[in-house]
Amino acid sequence: MEGGKPAWVWFGELFGELPPEDCIDDFTVSFSWFQNKFRVLPAHALEETVQIYARDYIMMLLSTALFTDKSGARVHLRWLPYVADLDGLGKYSWASATLSWLYRCLCRVANRNVKNLSGPLSLLQSWIFWCFSAFRPRGFDAILWPLAARWGRFLPSSDEKGPRVIATRHRLDRLTGDNFIWMPYSNLEVIQVVHPDILRPDHTLLWKSTTALIYFVAIEWHQVDRVLSQLGGVQHIPEPAINIDFLLSKDGRGPTR
Repeated sequence: MEGGKPAWVWFGELFGELPPEDCIDDFTVSFSWFQNKFRVLPAHALEETVQIYARDYIMMLLSTALFTDKSGARVHLRWLPYVADLDGLGKYSWASATLSWLYRCLCRVANRNVKNLSGPLSLLQSWIFWCFSAFRPRGFDAILWPLAARWGRFLPSSDEKGPRVIATRHRLDRLTGDNFIWMPYSNLEVIQVVHPDILRPDHTLLWKSTTALIYFVAIEWHQVDRVLSQLGGVQHIPEPAINIDFLLSKDGRGPTR
């Protein structure tokens, strides 16, 4: 950690105290400790206290929503260097890092021996509902900001899993190119709720960039140069696909660490 400072010393400085030992596992803290300890910001709190509560919220958001793993209930200390400087959080590309982690989790679950999918699943669900109209649940017509909030109250059916899987596979088999919406955010109803700064030309160029997506040791490739015409660009002859098998073998776990 910072200048060789022990992680738990830094934690105590940033949060004012250490969690009890039964809430600590290696370099993680139980989500419930964070949630219960910093549940409600005291009235008339000093700026120092406000910053502590902000760090708590951000640590929980990063560990259990954007970059969640299969535990789903642990907050990792890897985020301490970031929440230590709240003013500097905006200089990082959190969106691309989140997308990198989602790609990596999808790669893992493609292994037939892996049964559970982790990662930012709310992002994956939102993408599916926005781009595949055939899979959208009914009754969610109001477009909100952030756009993923449109599906915030969606609850999957509690019906038996088997028939639902068969029906979903059948719908996937019947999909055609016309059933996929490449640019759902260009819809006028969507543009009306999106902040104009997000749709600036220099920002939209990022969507069409063929580049690396990096989340710590997880490095994925944004191979978008094959669908530029579908994204409103000019399609050129794409370069050969990059072999990133070596990068996919590095995920910070076990011997790849």
